[in-house]
Formats: sequence, structure tokens, C-alpha cells
Amino acid sequence: MSRLSSLSIRRPVLASVMSIVIVLFGIISFFYLGVREYPSVDPPIVTVSTSYVGANADVIESQITEPLEESVNGIAGIRTLTSVSRDGQSTITVEFDLEIDLEAAANDVRDRVSRAQRNLPPDADLPTVTKADADSSPIVFLNVNSDRRNLLELTQVAENIFKEQLQTIPGVSEIRIWGARQYSMRLWMDPLKLAAYRLTPLDIQQALDRENVELPSGRIEGMVTELSVRTMGRLTTPEEFDDLIIVEDQGRKIRFGDIGYAELGAQNQRTVLKRNGIPMVGVVAIPLPGSNQLAIAEELFVRLDRIERDLPEDINVAVGFNTTEYIQQSVNEVQQTVFIALALVIAVIFLFLRDWRTTLIPIIVIPIALIGAFFIMYVAGFSINVLTMLAIVLAIGLVVDDAIVVLENIYAKMEQGLPTIEAGILGAKEIFFAVVATSLALVSVFMPILFLGGTTGRLFREFGVVIAGAVIISSFVALTLTPMLATKILSKGAEKNRFYEMTEPFFVWLNNIYKSSLESFMKVRWMAFVILIFSSGLIYLLFVNLPQELAPMEDRGQMRVVATAPEGASFEYMDNYVDRMIAEVRENVPELFAMNTVTSPGFGAAGSVNSAFGFVTLVDQRERDRSQQEIADQLTGILGNLSGAQTFVAQPQSIGGRGGGLPVQYVLQAQTLEQLEEVLPDFLRAANQHPTFSFADVNLKFNQPELRVEI
Repeated sequence: MSRLSSLSIRRPVLASVMSIVIVLFGIISFFYLGVREYPSVDPPIVTVSTSYVGANADVIESQITEPLEESVNGIAGIRTLTSVSRDGQSTITVEFDLEIDLEAAANDVRDRVSRAQRNLPPDADLPTVTKADADSSPIVFLNVNSDRRNLLELTQVAENIFKEQLQTIPGVSEIRIWGARQYSMRLWMDPLKLAAYRLTPLDIQQALDRENVELPSGRIEGMVTELSVRTMGRLTTPEEFDDLIIVEDQGRKIRFGDIGYAELGAQNQRTVLKRNGIPMVGVVAIPLPGSNQLAIAEELFVRLDRIERDLPEDINVAVGFNTTEYIQQSVNEVQQTVFIALALVIAVIFLFLRDWRTTLIPIIVIPIALIGAFFIMYVAGFSINVLTMLAIVLAIGLVVDDAIVVLENIYAKMEQGLPTIEAGILGAKEIFFAVVATSLALVSVFMPILFLGGTTGRLFREFGVVIAGAVIISSFVALTLTPMLATKILSKGAEKNRFYEMTEPFFVWLNNIYKSSLESFMKVRWMAFVILIFSSGLIYLLFVNLPQELAPMEDRGQMRVVATAPEGASFEYMDNYVDRMIAEVRENVPELFAMNTVTSPGFGAAGSVNSAFGFVTLVDQRERDRSQQEIADQLTGILGNLSGAQTFVAQPQSIGGRGGGLPVQYVLQAQTLEQLEEVLPDFLRAANQHPTFSFADVNLKFNQPELRVEI
């Protein structure tokens, strides 16, 4: 292996080509890397959703949730399995260990769910299995509203214009429409007329199933012509539905228009999306896993400009949120740090070497190692993020060592009078194993991060691999390109420049000071062990006493507001509460940029009709005097005192937190629901009285009002 340096010196073209190949692979890999803020630390999550229209929570729990849970629970690698059963809907969330592949986990869940389907009610919808990838969170949210169009018309605009043109952006997984209202035929029945005709809603449903059909009717074959036969039985207009025959009573046909009327309306009117209190629809962009989110957002806004030029004048478009802004800011700051660190390293090298020739060699070698690290990132499936760029920053100080050590030894051989080629070969040969040993030592420090488990291991895995990869590349370049450049650039017996002569007295004095200090310390060398023990103890004390958290809270000007009304509250009640909540926020927070709310969102643990979700966006931090934390504390007090519902304010976590739940969650288990019902009030009372918690709630409710019909 030591002949590698000799070969590079004797064949400079080969050494140059090897370094050029490293640079080319790194540059090409750079353009294929995804861009995100942090590495994915969210565990694989698979969700099983089942709808059973008309069933209450108890029926959903016993007939749908429990059979599915029993079937899914035996899959290997499950970390947690939680379920929510509410009226008409069952949601089972399966969280797997970090090491489990999401695709394999989803396939296992699908297999188990398909086995359990025969145990479900026949009129229940088929279960839907969905994957929650780490990149499945929205990156751009657009608000679309109009002062002349209703939500039905806005939904058509969002579907036919925005979705059609934005979903073809490279890297986009899906364009979703939030707050959409789809057209449907709504049938309104008069209870008194139903009773007069001795009819029930079930009779209406049976008539629809019987009459509103389009049956396959075959074809008619002739000697010359063949015709396909189509039975036109679908009802499409309100008039056709009003003319629908329900029953015949003594020769008299009772039509739907006799007991009610049909009208074209929204399929679901029990949820609404608002921006600052104004109803709207939202257009949301979901990226593909590993895609370049910055490139997606850039192309999205380019297309949005074209879309806005062709939109009707009454339609307004605004940006609800754009998470790529924070990714761009974070990556830009780290990139600036890379260039600053590189400039400082070059300045320090020149200050101590005091010769442009010797400084030029590390300047050439350092970028090769850093650019080559991008190829390692691509092969390993990593992305450009804050931690990988931080690894590049730290690698600058590590990769320069190998080049300087090799360069210094070759330069020393030249000063001893050896010919340039011989000095390069001998100098590199003497230092070869020292460079390899130091590089392996650094790699052995960072590579064990690969074997760390949990969130911390997943978070810093890319960091450790990038540093170790950069060190390996730098050692290779230092043993191939550096000796070759030294023999070509350095010259034996060159005169010292003026800067060297001016600074030489200072470095001689500094060397003498170090020499005398070292000699004095060696006389009391036992003090080294005392300092080591004292430092270790101090480090331990500081470690155990300092607060610990995964990542500090960042002021991004964003907060989440979640409201839950008493069980049994209607959609209209919740919508009225949301309007009051928006008014309080707009009145008390002058730093507010926008507040997007969803009344009765229909997703998550709090997705029932008596819940609401809000997303508060503040103006830029430079334009306000108060911090995000101060505003969140103020809103917690204001909204906590607002009567009608329980409301809490949460700040999004910097890393992870895809589930969007409360920061601290406890799991209470008991043998029966009755035992849980006894324990929960005491738990809630204790949690609300604890000074650490500002809000506490449970997702299991026992006070849902219901009307029981005994047959």
C-alpha cells in the first residue's frame, strides 16, 4: 500500500485522474440528493381505517376495532398499537420499530387485515391501509377563496386547475384538497309525510337501490349492424329524483316528491376550513420520499404564477404555510458556515506555513474530500440536511490534517537536501502508516454511531457516516495527490518571502515558550492524572445537572391550537366556537399573519365533530418584539379561559413529532373499561393540578350522549 504514493509521484496523470473522478462522482451525486431540514427520525407508521356508517362507538369497538386489533397484533416489530373508535369510524395506528422497513410493515398489515375481513359486518366498508412516511407531511399549503363562489365551486376550481397543474411537478407525491366539498344529491324527507304514507327512510334507500341503477344489457346483432344496448337508469337531476317511484299503493304511485324534495348540495357539510374566519379550500403539496423539497417548492410557485394569471378575478390565492422556507434558511446558514470555516482554515494554514506554495496544496485537497463525501451520501441514501452539512463543516478541520502532515514531512526532506522526487517518495513513505492510523482512529470514533438505536441513533447516523467518509477520502487524496502536488509545486532552496521573514521571530519565540513550558510540566507529570480525574468529574457533574432534550424549541412563528368541545356538541356549535376563538386571537395577537382553522377535521384522535384544529402563523421574527414562546403563553391563558370547549396551544417540535400530539403522553391500562372510568377522573385531576402541565386531557370519553332504541 505504501507504493501508492510512489506510483502517484511517478505517474502524476494517474493521481490527477483519480482525484478528478472523485470530484465528478461527488458533483453528480450532489444534484441527485434530496433536501430536507433534518434526517428522518419518525418511526414507520401504518394506519388501518374502516367506516361503518350509522354505527356508534360501542358497535365500532366490538365489531370492527377488536377483530382487526386481534389480527394485526401478532406482527413482528410492533412498537405500539393504538386505536380510536368513534361514531361511524374505526382508526387503528400501528407504530413499528425504527429499523423496520415501512413497505414490509404495510404489506404485513394488509395481509392480516385481509384475513380479518370475514369477521367484520357485511355492510361495513372495506378497511383502508395507509402508510405514514416521514416525508408525507405537507410542505406547501395554499388558501383559495372567493367572495362570489361557494365552497362547492371553489372545490371544482381547486380540483380542475390547481391539482391538475401542480401534481405533475417532479418529486410531488400527491396534491390534496383540504376543506373540499364534493357535489352530491341531498334528499330531504318530511317526517310527517313519511308517517302519513307509512314509509321509512329504509324504504327510500331500497327504492334508490332498485331504480337508480345502470344494468348491463348486452348487444343486438344484425346481418349488417351490431349495436350495444345501454340501460339509462341513473338519476342525475333533482327533478328525476323527485319523480322516483317509492311504492305503489292501491294503484297509486307514491313518488319521492310526495314526501320530500331533492337538491344538489355538498356531500359533507360537517367540516369547514377557514383562513382568518373566511371559509376556503386548501391546496396541499405532499413530496415523494427522498425528493428535493426546495426544488418542488420553487417549481410550485413558478407554476402558481402562471395559474394566477388565468384565474377569474374573484378568486384569491394566499400561502397558508411554506415549510421549505425554514429548510432553505437552515441549509443556507450551514452552507455559509462551510465557506467561512474553509476560509478560516486556509487563513490559519497560510499564517503558520507562510508560503503560498505550501498553502495551495491543502486548498486543492480539502474540496476534493468534501465533494467526494456527497457521493458517499448518495450511495448511503442520505439527504442534504442540517446534520450532514454540519458534518461537512467539522470535516474541514479533520481532512486538512492529513494533507498538512504529508506536506510537512516532504518539505522537511527537501530542506535536508534530497532531490524533489526522492524527497516526495521518502517523505510520503515515512508518514504513510501514520496517516492511515490517524484516519482509522477517527473513523473508529464516528462509525459506531451506526449501531446506536432509537431516535438518537437514527438522527446522528448520517452525521457520523459523512464525517467518516470524508476522512477516508482525505487520507486517500493525501497519500496520492498531495505527494504529487508537493513534488510539482514546492521547490528546493526557494528564498523565503518577506512575510515569512517578518513573522519568523514571533514563531521562534512561540516555539521557545512551548518548549520551556513542556519541560516544566514534565517535571510534575503526575499532575496530568489529577487534571484528567478532575476534568472527568466536572464533565459528569455538568452532564447530570444540565437539562436534557432532543432538540431546543425554535422560534419559527408557528403554533398549533386544538379545541375539544363537550361530547355531543354539534358541528354548528363547534363552528361558532371556532369563530370566537379566531376573534380572540386576532384581537390579542397583533403579530398574527394568518390563522387557518379546520372545524371537525375528521382525522386524528380528536377528529370527531366536537373538535377543531388551528394553525397560527406569526409575522417574521424580525418584525415582532415578542418571541413565539411569549405569544404561546399568552394564547394559552386567553383561550384556556374561553368558555365552551377545552383548548390548548402547542409549539411544533424542531425534530420529529409527526403525530402532532401533546408533548407528554401517558398510557393507562386496566382490565375493563369500568376500571378505567373510575381511574381517569383522578388522573386528570392530579395532572391538571401539577405545576409542570398547562393542559391535560384523555382520548377516551364516557359521557357521549346517545339515544337508545329497544326493539
